[in-house]
Amino acid sequence: MRAVECVGRGRDRRRPATAALIAVLALVLLPLAPTATAAPAALPAAAAADKKPKITLSDSQSGAGGSVTVSGTDWPGKTLLTLLICGQNMIGGTDSCANADGRAVTTDAAGAFTRKLRVAEPPKPCPCVIAVASVTGRKVAAQKKFVIAGHATAPLPAEAGRGRLALLGEPGLEGTSGILNWFGAPAQRRLTVTVGNMGTQPAKNPVFEVGTSHGVVSPEWERRQWRGVIPPGGKKQVKLLVELPSGAHGDYVVSMKYGGRLLAEQPWGVARPWGVMLFWVLLFVVVVTAIFRIGMAVVGRMRPYAPDGRHRAASPRSRLSRKSATRRAPEEGEAPAGV
Repeated sequence: MRAVECVGRGRDRRRPATAALIAVLALVLLPLAPTATAAPAALPAAAAADKKPKITLSDSQSGAGGSVTVSGTDWPGKTLLTLLICGQNMIGGTDSCANADGRAVTTDAAGAFTRKLRVAEPPKPCPCVIAVASVTGRKVAAQKKFVIAGHATAPLPAEAGRGRLALLGEPGLEGTSGILNWFGAPAQRRLTVTVGNMGTQPAKNPVFEVGTSHGVVSPEWERRQWRGVIPPGGKKQVKLLVELPSGAHGDYVVSMKYGGRLLAEQPWGVARPWGVMLFWVLLFVVVVTAIFRIGMAVVGRMRPYAPDGRHRAASPRSRLSRKSATRRAPEEGEAPAGV
């Protein structure tokens, strides 16, 4: 009967330690488990991809040193954006923007944001725009005209003649991926095309539109100016920089338009950033190992100890033997216990 009682007490002592370890593991691993609402959440994201992002300004003009509040709606949720003030309608890309005075903002779950932007003079003359573009996630951008009082103004670069350009030969992508792309850095390539002028007027400094698309999402077009002259009947090789957001991977299509007409399309397969996945796997292993060690330490502290500092044995026989050994010896003239 005593043996059964000792065994029952030993189990009761181990139950709190086991329950504590299970509770610690459950609290940490529960957030990592997939939830049932993950699949329905993808539907609003797909619907938001069809919306065109919009921006509004608190003022349409301001002087250098002032500020303007930029608000946006219908952007991808939880996405990092950059806000820049650019000259020449941003035809020359970010080289025509006041990059040092740009600001960053992250959209909320509904794809909205509000950010105050300091008005700085861009390196190029006006007409100026406030440009907003995504840094993470799918590539989206929007612009709004803005007047900077006192800043120089100049006409946009002329496209004399707007020669009739046509594609000659197959387009290609120049460039390779490096170790930084393996860890999620933006992938870059140069779209290389050979175009010929089929018109009777030269095409000077033609402005092309370049866009990248992924899956069923339509491309977001960006204007890129090529410096040079293509004479009537002549041909030139045109190279335009193409960049994807950080962490982008999968099958993309790079497109180029001129004068509203599609000139070229080139597929682009981007490898998955395995370095990022390796990092998360190692982090998971380290976290689980640390949790296991903490749990074992908690179990060790909650286990009973013998007077000599060692853990008590779990077997009932050893407990009975230790209990009998610690009994008081009978004094002289005293009858032994049980007699």
